Amino acid sequence: MHRRRRTALVLTAALAAAAPVLTACGNDAHPGTAAVVGGQRITVSQLESRVNEVRKAQRAEVSDETQYEQVVSSTGGLTRDTLHNMVLDRVLHRAARDAGVSVTRKEIQQMRAGLEQQAGGAKGLRTAWLQKYGIAPARLDDNLRLQLEAQKLAAKLGTDTAQPPFWKALSKASKELHVDLNPRYGAWDVQKSSRVDARTPWVREVTSAPEQPLTA
Repeated sequence: MHRRRRTALVLTAALAAAAPVLTACGNDAHPGTAAVVGGQRITVSQLESRVNEVRKAQRAEVSDETQYEQVVSSTGGLTRDTLHNMVLDRVLHRAARDAGVSVTRKEIQQMRAGLEQQAGGAKGLRTAWLQKYGIAPARLDDNLRLQLEAQKLAAKLGTDTAQPPFWKALSKASKELHVDLNPRYGAWDVQKSSRVDARTPWVREVTSAPEQPLTA
């Protein structure tokens, strides 16, 4: 597997495709907030908007209603995976900044051109990133920046993205940012710099995935 694709697989959310949707019961300790990272809120509305982008892109790719419902069913964990990506993006950016790493627009364009060539064109790349990693076409460049930051940070540390020194840097950034997730979406594991499921007495699981895209 190509190195860039390995990095994408590590850093993008394909964590729990069949995970149940969570709905809150009782009091919500984070009203209207999906997560707080570095004192800045990621609102539920922002999260749902991101998820809706993916659902619309999936709908555009699949014209058959039955097939689309199968796609939705197979990506039941999309909301939580998307939040994982939104938080990890900020954590990685902080770690890269701390290490003096930055990514230019030209580097993103060069990476995209190379990946498009491998995928058989721009549409092929958009489809591949949507299907494999749940990344909407409009967010492709943002995700490529994430991949480049990860690669350059690992190189700066003299390691690669699969090794402990890289994840130690992300763990340090997670601690600095005081990541706090709304319990309905799980919790943030500082050591792993990853979203994990967290059971609370007032959260109820719903096993059926929504058949229609979320609306903001």
